[in-house]
Amino acid sequence: MSDDGEASVLYVMTHGLESPRRCATPFFLAASAAAMDADTSIYFTMNGPQLLKKGVPESIGPKGEEGERLSFFIEQALDCGVHLLVCQPSLDLNDMVFEDLIDGVRMIGGAAFNDMAMEADAVISF
Repeated sequence: MSDDGEASVLYVMTHGLESPRRCATPFFLAASAAAMDADTSIYFTMNGPQLLKKGVPESIGPKGEEGERLSFFIEQALDCGVHLLVCQPSLDLNDMVFEDLIDGVRMIGGAAFNDMAMEADAVISF
């Protein structure tokens, strides 16, 4: 718990376009944690930044007619106060630059991520 007694949860998203069925869950869970008053962040590394590229969240959705697109879950998470954090080297890995990303994303370095992970009450990886 943080000094103010608030729980913190850090989700780590390593999957991207190669695993579309894994994409919405971290956003849904993070929004739920934030709604429970936890300080909540999702850190995107490896292929994870692919999901934050402008235009991509609108293109990922369930098979068939029913269900929401990834953009719905991202917006829900942001509305609940979830912090979206991206790894700079992973942008390079995916031939992306920060300007390619949707609004609401912040870039942090490895040391900042490690600090967050060591201080978090829970770290969950996808």
